[in-house]
Amino acid sequence: MDLVQNILENAKVDYEFIFHEKQIYSAVEGAEYFGIKTGQTAPTLIIKTDKGHFAIIFSGSRNRIDFERIAKILNVSWAKLANKNKVQEITGFEPGSTPVVGLTLPAIFDKKLLQYPFVYGGSGQSNRTLKISPVTLTKLNQVVAFLDND
Repeated sequence: MDLVQNILENAKVDYEFIFHEKQIYSAVEGAEYFGIKTGQTAPTLIIKTDKGHFAIIFSGSRNRIDFERIAKILNVSWAKLANKNKVQEITGFEPGSTPVVGLTLPAIFDKKLLQYPFVYGGSGQSNRTLKISPVTLTKLNQVVAFLDND
């Protein structure tokens, strides 16, 4: 059993792994593939700040991440996307396969995800997507801040 599955089984939560033949690279591609709204996709990015690294679990309906806003939310001087080598080093996962659970980083969670019964995010494997309740995600992550619904 892999790390993500082990965490989900130990937490005794409802979830589903959906296997697919090709890797999904964007929220739009994921929404089309699963027949869901773009907002239900939940990509996870790793950011670097002057106070360390954080995970951001956000709704695919956001056109971009406002790093100045993230810095204000976290009360840090600056925030930027971590480079792919650092993501691999910190998480043990390749960018694009970063799971929505199982990271040891503090997380920022997008409240937009809470409007859906289920969201679809990374599972640690490029050919597998995790379908899970967004409320469960808030419980399984070290959420230290929220992005508002704006």
